[in-house]
This record gives sequence, structure tokens and C-alpha cells, in this order.
Amino acid sequence: MAGIAATTAVIGLLLYRRVWRVLPIFCVYCVLTLLDGILTDVVLHRFPAHYLTSYFIEQSLDSALQFCVLVELAWAVFRPYRTSLPRSTVWVLGILLAAVAAAIWPFAGSSAFARFAMEWRLLVRLQQTVTVERVLFFLVLAGCSQLLSIGWRDREMQVATGFGFYSLVALSVAVVRSHQAGAPQWRSLDRLVGVGYLCSLLYWVFCFAQKEAERREFSPQMQGLLLAMAGVARTSRVGLNGPGSPKSGKR
Repeated sequence: MAGIAATTAVIGLLLYRRVWRVLPIFCVYCVLTLLDGILTDVVLHRFPAHYLTSYFIEQSLDSALQFCVLVELAWAVFRPYRTSLPRSTVWVLGILLAAVAAAIWPFAGSSAFARFAMEWRLLVRLQQTVTVERVLFFLVLAGCSQLLSIGWRDREMQVATGFGFYSLVALSVAVVRSHQAGAPQWRSLDRLVGVGYLCSLLYWVFCFAQKEAERREFSPQMQGLLLAMAGVARTSRVGLNGPGSPKSGKR
């Protein structure tokens, strides 16, 4: 109930502050998280026999949506100069994040789930892959904050920080869980993950209740890099649409 109330507050503030204009996928994620919390409670109490199946489907969709949120955050970081970047930049960012996820995948998972069915082991591996990628995304964004001229009052950093804290708690619990096999301990650890997510929601409530700071210009080094990337992209397009290309004949 605390999670549902906090998520509702976050959604209300997202609409009030019009964050949906900058981060629409994150707003959709929050709405779906709220609906999932209500639906999960209904299934657990009314249709307990179908709970595991619904949980498997929900967690698979949740992991995919969180990956999309990371791509959106990466693209939103470049807001001050997005007009000068090629449209394919967002796809390049998605491919890079997918490559990172592919590199994490072989090392994700836990021996504690070895006795589980194959689909559940795949689900755990998927969850841990996304969890590690969220942590890495937060660390990279925080580490490059000076270069990107982004601070804790910017929405992108606020969202990444909330995900980063929750992911660090979930990752720590996964490490501890790999050395424990008792169901009582697992239930206690699950509660700890829930508390971590609730803390992230409360952090977002605090952040979104305040007006966003005006985005600063990128550092000169970053501006030079982006302009160079834009120049290379334009040169490539000119080369493809040169005098000998079919498109140039149509023109």
C-alpha cells in the first residue's frame, strides 16, 4: 500500500511538472508499475494459482520497459544539442546499451536458482542483467556529470539516481541470496528490496516536487565532440546522396 501511494504521488508530480514531455517512457513505466501493483495484489488474493505465471509475464515486460527507460534517459541527456545530432543517434545509444546488456548476460544469474525450472532461471538472469546495467548507467552518468554539465537537480540525473539506489540494494540482496537457501531468509531479503524501491519512490517524490533547474550548456570538450559527430554524419549522408547515387538523380 505504501508503494502504491508513493507511485501515485510520483505520477501526479510527473504530470504536474510536465516531465512526460521529456521522459514519456519513464512516465508510462510509472503508470504501468502502479497498475501492476494493484493487479498483483488482486491476483495474489483472488487467483493465487495464477500468481507465478502473472509474475513471470510482468517481470519480463518490466525488464524490457526498464531497458527502454535507460535508452530514453541516455537520449534525454543530449537535450541541449539534439537538434544538431543525426536522428540515428538514439538508435546508436540503444545498440550500445544492448551490447552492454549482452556483455553482462553471461555473468548474471545465481547458483541459488540452479534447482529452479529453466524459464525461472532465465527470468532471474534477465532481472540481474537489467539491474547491473542500471547501476552501471548511474555510475557512468554520475562520473561524466561534469563533462555533460548535468547535476542532481536535472531530471535525468534524478531518475538515474533513483534507479541506481534501488538497483544497488537489489544487487546486494542477490549476492547475499546466492549464499542462503532458506525460504524465511529469502522473504526477509525480498522485503529489503521492497524498502529500497520505496525509498527510491520517496526520493522521486522529493525531487519532482521541486522545479527543475535550467539545463546548462555542455562543456567545450563535449561540444567539440558532438559537433565532430554531427559533421561526420553529414559527410556520410552527402557521400551516400552524391552525384552518382539514385537519390541525386531523383532530385
